[in-house]
Amino acid sequence: MTANRFDFLRLLFAFCVFVFHAWALAGIAPFGDLETQLGVLAEISIQGFFIVSGALVLGSLDRSASLEEYAEKRVRRLYPAYAVVVITPAVISGFLTGWAAPVAVAKYLTANLVFLNFLAPDLPGLFEGRRFTEVNGALWTLKIEVMFYIALPVIAQVLRLFGKAWWVGLLLLYSGGVAWSMGMPMLLDHELAPEIARQLPGQMAFFASGMALWQLWDTAKAKPGMFGLVGAFLLALSFAHPLAEFLRAAGLAGLIACAAFAPGPRLDAARFGDVSYGLYITHFPILQGMIMLGLFASFGFALSIAISTFTVLLASLLLWHLVEKPALRRDSHYRKVSEAA
Repeated sequence: MTANRFDFLRLLFAFCVFVFHAWALAGIAPFGDLETQLGVLAEISIQGFFIVSGALVLGSLDRSASLEEYAEKRVRRLYPAYAVVVITPAVISGFLTGWAAPVAVAKYLTANLVFLNFLAPDLPGLFEGRRFTEVNGALWTLKIEVMFYIALPVIAQVLRLFGKAWWVGLLLLYSGGVAWSMGMPMLLDHELAPEIARQLPGQMAFFASGMALWQLWDTAKAKPGMFGLVGAFLLALSFAHPLAEFLRAAGLAGLIACAAFAPGPRLDAARFGDVSYGLYITHFPILQGMIMLGLFASFGFALSIAISTFTVLLASLLLWHLVEKPALRRDSHYRKVSEAA
């Protein structure tokens, strides 16, 4: 489990999403070519997150002695930091408005603490009048992650019923995800169709590709170059024609396997703390706050992104040491890596 670069890849994916959100939230040349390109990069990064989750969470399930242990590990890793990131803006909103809108704050807390961010994305007194008013527009993926965590034990049990045809079951899972994501916009004549398409099971092809990577773990470690070549070819095809988009998850999984296991330095990104999760869940409200205070308007994008990067990394480190690490089990991989640094 330790001889790979998955920690670095997750940190890289989180940073790519951060850069896209910084550009989009600041409203610099909105909807221009660069924003579109950064948006594609952020989308690929999120899909990469799902692939890595598919591999590592299936591995966590396989190593767990019981479903209770598996659930405990998932809750400990995800929820304490998530709750802090949800509650903190609500408290700030309350103080800014003198607690003049308690119902709105309560609605926000109720919805967001159970991962239903879309029901109440805004808070009174925060980010009103901005291009995007959401408190934390990055949290929509956490709902999908949690749904996958809940579904995985059932999926794994069903796949076991396939026996030697396990891969057939996984291919059906992959195909079902692709059918949902590509078919929903065509079948549903509604403005919400693209949003529905990107929810679970629309992302299942990426989780399934990660699950396949876990099953091929030793092969990928032995032949990362082959995985990279095949992955690059499939990923290029997925962008070459819309009908080949179904190959994207498999292609991206191959490239991730190559990057994780290729010879060279380990790039141990979790040595001083696994800050990738913290970076992902804290960057959006921090960027919103800095933009609201006029940072980007006063200092320009380059200096502002440097200040924002420092602030987000500092917040992520504090979140790791004060909340995430204490909440983890003693046998957690990330806790062991951090304590060994």
